[in-house]
Amino acid sequence: MFWLKKIISQLFMPIPLTVLFILLSLLLMTFAASKLKSIAKLSLLAALAILVGLSQSDSSYYLANSLESQYPVNSTPIAPSEQCVVMVLGSGHNEIAGLTAVHKLSAVALGRLTEGVRQLSLGQNCQLIVSGWNGGYMSTAHATIMKQAAIELGVNPGTIVSFPEAKDTIEEAIFLYRLIGQQPFRLVTSATHMPRSMMIFSALGMSPQAAPADFIAQKSVWWRIDASNLLTSQRSIHEYVGMLWLSIRGVSADQMVNQLSLDKELN
Repeated sequence: MFWLKKIISQLFMPIPLTVLFILLSLLLMTFAASKLKSIAKLSLLAALAILVGLSQSDSSYYLANSLESQYPVNSTPIAPSEQCVVMVLGSGHNEIAGLTAVHKLSAVALGRLTEGVRQLSLGQNCQLIVSGWNGGYMSTAHATIMKQAAIELGVNPGTIVSFPEAKDTIEEAIFLYRLIGQQPFRLVTSATHMPRSMMIFSALGMSPQAAPADFIAQKSVWWRIDASNLLTSQRSIHEYVGMLWLSIRGVSADQMVNQLSLDKELN
């Protein structure tokens, strides 16, 4: 189910979708009857519209901002009476030799971890939770790199808990639920990813307090068309597809726990 979900979601991303429309157009132009040539032209036009439209500054800003505006930056102090727990969701890293853990983190992961460290400063005796598996091909789990990077940024190693087996947000939520149950905690992830993350953690009956990071919605001149806008659009579309998937299949505590158990049996 995990890999099937990943493969299907990729089909809705701008570049793969553009390639599919171009291939369809080429196939129709090469092998189809003449009466289908118009469909081939429409397919080629659709590919161009997707590529240009999602690379345009206004469209990418709208897609990202509609997600990021749902949860503001969280600078509320954590009351001394509350147990301070900060959960930083995983992202990506590289394994280039000679780099420190901080330098190995992707820009997304570094943005999340930096906000996580800031959230620690808002409470007392805080516990930092980091997560992320090795992607199935890296020698080191992402959670391990995140933990090392947090230590490099001054976090006490004894206050860090890692979940190196969590492959996605659903598994991260389950692992955290097993650790803290329903007690309140600060949830740190990218601002575009926050709405879907809140859906998942709340479905377990948990009490997440959103602390978004890594804001990517940026206004620019309307005629600007570039790859950075396309990446912003892609990240936003990924979240919309994920939320649509959750809405269609439903999301509940039992479903998430059962799916995690099934995935582990298959692996």
